Amino acid sequence: MGIVNLTPDSFSDGGQHKNDADAIRFAENLLKQGADILDLGAESTRPGSSPVPAGEELARLAPVLREAIKWNVPISIDTYKPIVMQTALDMGADIINDVWALRHEGAVNAIAKHKTCGVCIMHMSGEPATMQLAPMQADRVGGVVVVVKDFLSERSQLLVKNKVAKNRIVWDVGIGFGKTPEQNFELLAKQSAFLSSGYPLLCAWSRKSSLGKIIGMDKDVPASERMVASVVAAVLAVERGARLVRVHDVLDTRQALQVWAATKKQFD
Repeated sequence: MGIVNLTPDSFSDGGQHKNDADAIRFAENLLKQGADILDLGAESTRPGSSPVPAGEELARLAPVLREAIKWNVPISIDTYKPIVMQTALDMGADIINDVWALRHEGAVNAIAKHKTCGVCIMHMSGEPATMQLAPMQADRVGGVVVVVKDFLSERSQLLVKNKVAKNRIVWDVGIGFGKTPEQNFELLAKQSAFLSSGYPLLCAWSRKSSLGKIIGMDKDVPASERMVASVVAAVLAVERGARLVRVHDVLDTRQALQVWAATKKQFD
């Protein structure tokens, strides 16, 4: 899943597109590099970010989405606002990727109403503006894994109750969303615990600050410099059962996964 940020303030690549044409060329290039899915986001959810009005989000999103749906590839929309979900799905988007796990009023109904779209629900502790100021406390038996799994199970049950087929739902454990670096790496180390749910896992380690901390990279160094660590994390996530990885560095990640797949195919 290749990331297409249509924002001025995303943590890694906000503001890199001067106009819609630039963003469209960027998205096309991700496909050439080997992306299977494009994830379009028009509001940053980085730590410390502020929400934007739905109208502004749609104004950023619509021109690129209008072009991308012509390419006959799955298009995911990274949003939590029901009106943005509904508009994007009506335009032809295939997947909704919601960091709030459809907790905003009307979001579950927007997904249930569509009948066929996919939906990725993510665990987040707190909200983007303040989540890293007070990361989650996970002192229950089983720690962070149990907290996250219970939350995603509850949200999935609500969707199924609203007649959203189970095979439309994907889980994201929410790396970096209100969690300490130690909790993030525990989720990766124990990722297999989520597989028994039957829901496919999407993992999104790309350029996250926890990677910078573990490799000793100063916070002032651009997030793009975390590429190698991001690729390693993506391979580890797939090795532990992830079905999708959401990445900035599509070509590098794809090449690494091809090496992993060749080894697995020939010598497992």
